[in-house]
Amino acid sequence: MKIICDHKLKLATFISKSDIAKGLSFYSEDHDFVQVGTWRYDKGRRLADHAHNVVDRKANRTQEVIYVMQGGVKAFVYSEDERLIEEVLLKEGDFMIFWNGGHGYEILEDNTLVLEAKNGPYLGVEKDKRRINI
Repeated sequence: MKIICDHKLKLATFISKSDIAKGLSFYSEDHDFVQVGTWRYDKGRRLADHAHNVVDRKANRTQEVIYVMQGGVKAFVYSEDERLIEEVLLKEGDFMIFWNGGHGYEILEDNTLVLEAKNGPYLGVEKDKRRINI
């Protein structure tokens, strides 16, 4: 696992498939807007059935997760003031969480499959994002 920061601000976390430990592991803090964890259990493990309550939440930032299902992606991590901080190569089974700053992607292989998840609701491109000029 690699945490990418700009000074003390956490921008992104990269988790390789090989980093995933046995059991339940969370990579987010309780105050983060997106909660991200992994499961690694053996056959026969039964997880508690449950439902989620309706509660008031407030999010003022979109946080995003990508999971590379197949192929490869290069992720670009930017600071809050849009400086390129780091480039990260993700392969099948790897995932990355974007907490702050900005990001971009380059697809490295044909037929790359990526799952993207982020908090909502989505307010449209005009309100929800701005382009980084590189």
